[in-house]
Amino acid sequence: MKRDFVIVLVRPRDPNNIGATARAMANFGLSQLRVVDPYEPTWQSAVSAVGAHDILQNAQLCATLPEALDGCTLSLAATALKNRKLDQDIVALPRLPLWLTGQNAGQTALVFGNEKTGLSNADIALCQAVLHIPTTAKQPSVNLAQAVILTCYELARTPIPPAGKTADGPTFAEQERVLAELDALLQAVQIKTDYSAEQRKALLRGLLHKSHLSKNDLFFIKTVAQHARQKIEERPL
Repeated sequence: MKRDFVIVLVRPRDPNNIGATARAMANFGLSQLRVVDPYEPTWQSAVSAVGAHDILQNAQLCATLPEALDGCTLSLAATALKNRKLDQDIVALPRLPLWLTGQNAGQTALVFGNEKTGLSNADIALCQAVLHIPTTAKQPSVNLAQAVILTCYELARTPIPPAGKTADGPTFAEQERVLAELDALLQAVQIKTDYSAEQRKALLRGLLHKSHLSKNDLFFIKTVAQHARQKIEERPL
């Protein structure tokens, strides 16, 4: 089954980088662009999008990264590894096509961050894996548009074999609904841990990502957590 790619730009600052991203996508046969909370002004009129204005005009403007990941069964956060503590799989760009063969088919998001700060730790935590572009230690980061160009080229250069799994993997939104139900259950039982609420949710999200559960598996877990929480909340005080 053919894999469907989505390029996601998170809080980009420079309209020219957005335009160059659209042009790179057009060069290598990608068409779906989602832009999260871009800096104004008029990012859709970027002059660097030569021959790719249709991609800009059809780009989806999103308020948050979770909104941009809606419908995706797999997501990779592109980031330099310096000063990052990461729990996800780290996929070097040359290995990306091979790595994808072992993952669910369907819609795959490639997520790129702000030119100045890159992706935040919270952004990265929302993705199942980390995409790393090998560079020298002296200059570890890559310009936003260049990162997209390199990624699009690598995907076009190396044929991706058919996915080893079906497209029936859970979407980001489906996993988040399970996460919310599990978190609500933990709150209902008043579990005591050293984690903050956000740390607890991040831990649960990481466990769900690593488990590679099917939609049916997740639905079962969600149903069990929901019924358990309801029983606890119905108990007389």
